[in-house]
Amino acid sequence: MSARVQSKESASAAERAAFLARSAVEVISQSDLEARLKLGRPLRIKLGMDPTAPDLHLGHSVTLKKLRDFQRDGHTVVFLVGDFTAMIGDPTGRSETRKPLSREEIAANAETYRAQVARILDLERTEIRFNSEWMDAMGVRDLIKIASRLSVARMLERDDFEKRLEAGDPLFLHELLYPLIQGYDSVALQADVELGGTDQKFNLLVGRDLQRAMGQAPQIVMTMPLLEGLDGVRKMSKSYGNYVGIADAPEDMYGKLMSVPDSLMLKYYELLTDIAPAELAKVRSGAVHPMEAKKRLASMIVTEYHSAEAAAAAQRYFESKHQRREIPDNIPVFRIDGDMWICELMKQIRFAPSTSEARRLIGQGAVRVDGQTIGDVNFRFVPGSHKVLEVGKRRVARIEP
Repeated sequence: MSARVQSKESASAAERAAFLARSAVEVISQSDLEARLKLGRPLRIKLGMDPTAPDLHLGHSVTLKKLRDFQRDGHTVVFLVGDFTAMIGDPTGRSETRKPLSREEIAANAETYRAQVARILDLERTEIRFNSEWMDAMGVRDLIKIASRLSVARMLERDDFEKRLEAGDPLFLHELLYPLIQGYDSVALQADVELGGTDQKFNLLVGRDLQRAMGQAPQIVMTMPLLEGLDGVRKMSKSYGNYVGIADAPEDMYGKLMSVPDSLMLKYYELLTDIAPAELAKVRSGAVHPMEAKKRLASMIVTEYHSAEAAAAAQRYFESKHQRREIPDNIPVFRIDGDMWICELMKQIRFAPSTSEARRLIGQGAVRVDGQTIGDVNFRFVPGSHKVLEVGKRRVARIEP
């Protein structure tokens, strides 16, 4: 990658556009991107994220890495924190109204973004902006003027809006403002290119509409693939609990990645690593054992966000705990007075938030005592006779009298 970037001066606009569009699902349009590159100036590349949670995850990194490609090609990267739009709540992909966040929640989440983004982007060459900069100063008259540029029919073209109306579910006026404001962000920033997941396509196209209506050249839209989470079904999201945070500790990151379904391993390699094509071909052909391929994947990702030493230590920890079933010496120790119902014990040491969740975990075979799976929800833990409680792959504690 670096060699290609270093020779960009001698590469044609078509070659550079092809490189920058690598791994994108759709570019609207490739010819526009080539034409914009021929202008001979750094382009303004926008990516907006609402601080709805304090952690960025590997799903976010897919688009952030594409932003890094543009940065390495000499363009101006604008990472937009949607602190104003977060108070509305992005309705994308939702069958119900998303709960808006308070200013305090948004500020706390946004505070963590800078350090996490720095793991991927060069912050010295990154503009970090907040859309409250212009939206807080905007009056109702100005907002009405912007809204006059788009029709209700255009807004209702959104697939999720249509589905909610057809199902008779409520669609609130403030939700119609979300794509309008996200689109206006592109006007305010004079974006040349906007990146986003495939689920953001409508919002990105609204940006083109507003720029055109307000006398700017419409931005190029580049959509990136969505990354399924650890459940292998839904997109990676903290709200689904199927995510790997880019700020996760090495052992947690490695352990989570080892639970990725085999069917997703190639996609994770392609979107999250810089694996050589020849090595990827070996994984694809089955020449590499799936367990070894998954360890390689986990090591590459932990190395990128931490270090090779941290990745090696995380692998040793995983092999010791999950393959050889060894119990680390530094696990937390809890003391209880007399025997205790297993569900109550899990609640007290916060391995389960409720009795019903504890029962569910037992039913799934996720609870072990001294290495033996517990299937009886009425099991009682007897300290002295029993020693170690494990729930799932990462929660383990020693229980003493």
